[in-house]
Amino acid sequence: MAGSQKNHVAIDIESEETAFENLMSGNFIMSPNCCIFKTPKILYRHNEKAYEPNAFSIGPFHYGKDQLKPAQKIKLKYLQGLLSRSIRQKEQLLRQLIASIREVEGQARECYAGSIEFGVEEFVQILVLDGCFIVELLRKDFNEVPRDPDDPIFSMSCLLQFLYHDLILLENQIPWLVVDRLFSLTMVPGGRSLIQLTIEFFGNMFSSNQPSINLVEFENQEIRHILDLLRLSLLLPFEIEQSNAQHFGWQTLPCATSIKAAGIKFKRVSSSSILDIRFSNGVLEMPPLLIQETTETILRNLISYEQCYPNCQPRITSYAKLMDNLIDSTRDMDILCESDVIDNWLNPDDATQFFNRLHNDAYMKMFYYNELCSRVNDHCKRWWPRWRTFYMDNYFGTPWAVVSQVVAAIFLILSFLQTFYTIMGA
Repeated sequence: MAGSQKNHVAIDIESEETAFENLMSGNFIMSPNCCIFKTPKILYRHNEKAYEPNAFSIGPFHYGKDQLKPAQKIKLKYLQGLLSRSIRQKEQLLRQLIASIREVEGQARECYAGSIEFGVEEFVQILVLDGCFIVELLRKDFNEVPRDPDDPIFSMSCLLQFLYHDLILLENQIPWLVVDRLFSLTMVPGGRSLIQLTIEFFGNMFSSNQPSINLVEFENQEIRHILDLLRLSLLLPFEIEQSNAQHFGWQTLPCATSIKAAGIKFKRVSSSSILDIRFSNGVLEMPPLLIQETTETILRNLISYEQCYPNCQPRITSYAKLMDNLIDSTRDMDILCESDVIDNWLNPDDATQFFNRLHNDAYMKMFYYNELCSRVNDHCKRWWPRWRTFYMDNYFGTPWAVVSQVVAAIFLILSFLQTFYTIMGA
């Protein structure tokens, strides 16, 4: 009886060993091409709508969802329009597009974290349709190709707004190499580059100022997808020195109300990047940030991208932390709006709460504004600027206050003179 029990245990152990060996036989190495991820649940829970498409699925992650199926007809309409302008036959060009994407199907598949359930042909079909739709959309937006009078995207403002949201989602991306191939095979004579068209399309995403595009900055840059390009458009014009980043012992920034009370002024400056925040001679210089419906979406997805992509520097996450420090209350929001460093198109309470929860549960290995925070904090400790600001605000804040101070000074001088001459006369 004992012998049979031992054999029974041995069989169980061997079975478990085999199961573990099977588990460990898989490939656990993430491809170096992997750059499109599903948002981690810990971030997703804070605002689910900021990570899900409203109308258009791009790529495989949201393909086939019932609420997104109606937009497939619009994509097909755009594909037909693109093919119809070619000097080649439609079928010939379509075969060429499919063949080109099939060549990089494996590389494109590696761009997605996790397994893609679609076979080669269906996956290629998704990439070609979505990629051609994006190419045609960008050209129509810049009037490089004609728009049909009944074009649903440019005749219905809600659809265009949906697209601004859907195209910047981390889960709703297709590899840049796919879009770039399709763009090159359907070139428009005298047309702008794909980078130019993309940045122009999202031109007012971060600021009401028209973006300045310096294509030289993007030379030798590996662009992974549209969201990555938008991140690069913020990083490249303003490179923070690595030495300014702090790994431990970060300093926080006082809120805008406290900073103003310390005699520091906020100044709106022109810059190609909202990240370009500087402090000099008691002035905090900030490029204007536009807060609108898509602002939370783009910043949340950029933060999610920085959290997921290996060895990605948390530049946008650092910016979100800095803005959270600055804005604690609606009074802080009012101060920044009055200084023209924020253009707020939302309710002040909503905009304030958005910043207060923007980077919740996002992990940062480095904080890129630590030196700036240190210099601001040192300035806030000085008594003279704080006293001067208090006196100016309370005693010279309005014309009547100035008049009353002047009158009081005159009476004080006259009283002094009267007393002086009375004493001298005695």
